[in-house]
Amino acid sequence: MITAYPSGLAIEIRDRVPLGPLTTLELGGNARHFVDAADEDAVVEALRWADSRELPVLILGGGSNLVVADAGFPGLVVRVGTRGRRFEPAPTFGEVALTAAAGEPWDELVSEAVARDLAGVECLSGIPGLVGATPIQNVGAYGQEVAETIRGVRVVERGSGRIRVLAPADCGFGYRDSLFKRDPQRFVVLAVSFGLRPGGAPTTRYRELAEALVGREKPTLADARTAVLGLRRKKSMLITAGDPNRRSVGSFFMNPVLGAAAAAAVGARAVAAGEVAAPGEMPSWPAGGGRIKLSAAWLIERAGWQKGLRRGPVGVSSAHTLALVHHGGGTSAALVALARDIRDAVRARFGVELVPEPTFVGLSWNPGPA
Repeated sequence: MITAYPSGLAIEIRDRVPLGPLTTLELGGNARHFVDAADEDAVVEALRWADSRELPVLILGGGSNLVVADAGFPGLVVRVGTRGRRFEPAPTFGEVALTAAAGEPWDELVSEAVARDLAGVECLSGIPGLVGATPIQNVGAYGQEVAETIRGVRVVERGSGRIRVLAPADCGFGYRDSLFKRDPQRFVVLAVSFGLRPGGAPTTRYRELAEALVGREKPTLADARTAVLGLRRKKSMLITAGDPNRRSVGSFFMNPVLGAAAAAAVGARAVAAGEVAAPGEMPSWPAGGGRIKLSAAWLIERAGWQKGLRRGPVGVSSAHTLALVHHGGGTSAALVALARDIRDAVRARFGVELVPEPTFVGLSWNPGPA
């Protein structure tokens, strides 16, 4: 149906739209209501429409980080299709400002930045989804996070409809976390501004990437992008037609970040379990503030879950233990049940609580008693 407003704007609200085909997992039920928003005015109108009916709202981009319940979503799903990007001198000396609409495809943006010899996002190549999702998850990979380059996030405030630009300090960025993720009903991201370094060297502090660039005395941004895409391809972390692991959300679990004492305790359990001869042999990296980051993939494998494991239509990727995949004909409930079993096995063996990275829609990661 078409719902018109006195402002002269009009948005088309559709009912019972399947959400599974709009996500990379290809799982999930229907949206009760659905709207495509091609510009900011349409986004604002859609939010007003939902607020006037006291309906929950789900903002949908590329669907690459969502696990949608089989029952679907009982409110309004707003698929953001806003486009537009611009490069201009930045107020910060030595930077170029890149501002992109929330609906811009992320990897296209990275590709253009690299082609313009602008450093700061090259290690984030190949990540699926749209620009608007990047500050929500504080997207990161291979030694970079978007929080390092974000200079402002243009948002519309739910309820008031007021449009604001939030500074990085207001976004509450953390490891795969932000204010937007913790309070998803407060703001809707409309655009993001990044500060990039013209002629800057690529970030190569991540060991796996550095090893892939061995032999290049002065690797370029293009070299780093090519290497990252190659690494992601080997792990089936690119959405490629015909790849049996393509239906996933990428990494399902975040790498645990623990205090030094807690990390040492995990190392001791690993020694006791016979997984390593000494605590220092367990994969770990400094995470700042005296904290230690552990490898979720290593913990999962040592807890007995191997690449390629199948449980009917869902399973573990044959290329990377962190990715859980849907092979077709499955349900979100089955995928989440598998994920919980993996979490429980890691907790029992190592005392570490794995936390999922994707956003759950209509599902609870820790359901209460039946």
